Amino acid sequence: MEGLQTNSTTATAPATAASPNSSDDPILSSVQVWPTIDGPLGLSEEESLSYARKFYKFGYALLPWLWAVNCFYFWPVLRHSRSFPRIRSYVVRSAVGFTVFTALLCSWALTFAIGGEGLFGPVWDKLVMYNVADRLGLTGWV
Repeated sequence: MEGLQTNSTTATAPATAASPNSSDDPILSSVQVWPTIDGPLGLSEEESLSYARKFYKFGYALLPWLWAVNCFYFWPVLRHSRSFPRIRSYVVRSAVGFTVFTALLCSWALTFAIGGEGLFGPVWDKLVMYNVADRLGLTGWV
């Protein structure tokens, strides 16, 4: 009889460990993990996968702010590394993409703000946009 109980216990242990919401932490295992920040009011796991994939793909269409939205909306997926592995890949890639985009944008902006005319020399007048109206003669009529 004891042998049967041992076999049934070992047979169920791997099944619980394979669950995407399982955790070794007793605090996290007692709390339901949701894929979106709005918890039980949010999307199901299949809808979440669809939205995460769409946000990730449309982020490449020069809309990297969607990557930030993806990271914010699916914050629980980023926070719990073992939960929702299908959704997590899209959310992590969105986080990496948004980080790279932000670094490039900041370096571009700082290059122009700090470098200015001293860095670019005479080409600076053609690069800046604040004197477009003067170059096109649109300021003389006022």
